[in-house]
Amino acid sequence: MTEETPGFEEKPDVPSGANPDDAEPKAASEKEAAPAGDASADAGLVAQLDQVRTALGERTADLQRLQAEYQNYRRRVERDRIAVKEVAVANLLTELLPVLDDIGRAREHGELVGGFKSVAESMESVAAKMGLMQFGKEGEPFDPTIHEALMHSYAPDVTETTCVAILQPGYRIGERTIRPARVAVAEPQPGAQTVQAEEAEESAADDKENGGPEEG
Repeated sequence: MTEETPGFEEKPDVPSGANPDDAEPKAASEKEAAPAGDASADAGLVAQLDQVRTALGERTADLQRLQAEYQNYRRRVERDRIAVKEVAVANLLTELLPVLDDIGRAREHGELVGGFKSVAESMESVAAKMGLMQFGKEGEPFDPTIHEALMHSYAPDVTETTCVAILQPGYRIGERTIRPARVAVAEPQPGAQTVQAEEAEESAADDKENGGPEEG
C-alpha cells in the first residue's frame, strides 16, 4: 500500500520532449472546431431544402399544366359533341322538309282531316321540339340571306323590295338556316318614288298656302 505524498498533484502523462502546456490549446481547438462542423451541416440541410422546394415547384407547375390541358380537352370534346349532334339533327330535319311541305299544302287545301291530321300535327310538334322553326311572311322586306327570290315584279304600293308571296316557307335551327324561304318579290315601280315625292311636295305647298295660321 502506497502513501500519497502531500503537496504534490498528479499531472497527466506528457510525452517526452513535449511541453505539458500544449495539451490545453489542443483541447481548446477541438472545442472551436465543433461549431464550424454544425454550421456546415446546417448549410447542407438548407441546400437540400432548396432542392426539395425547387422540385416541388416544378411538379406543381406540371400538375397545373396537365389540369389545364385536361380542362381544354373536356371543353373541346363537349363542343365537338354538341356540333355533331346539331349536324345530325339538321340532316334529319332536312330530310323531313318535303313531308312538312306536303302537310302545309294539305292544310291550305283543307285536306288535313281525320287521322292524317293527328299524325301531321304530331310530326310538326316533334320537329318543333327538336328546334325546327319556320319563317317567311308576306309583306316582310326581302333579305337575301334568308330569302330566295323565285319570282320578280314591280308594284306601285311598295317602297322597298318586299316579299309579296311565300312560295315555300324557310326553316332554321337556332341561328342556322337549313333552307331559305322561297318567295315572290316586288320592287317599287320605276319612277314611282319620284312621282310620290313630287306629289308630297305639291301637297305640302297647298297646305302652306291654304292652311296657314290665322292672324289675330
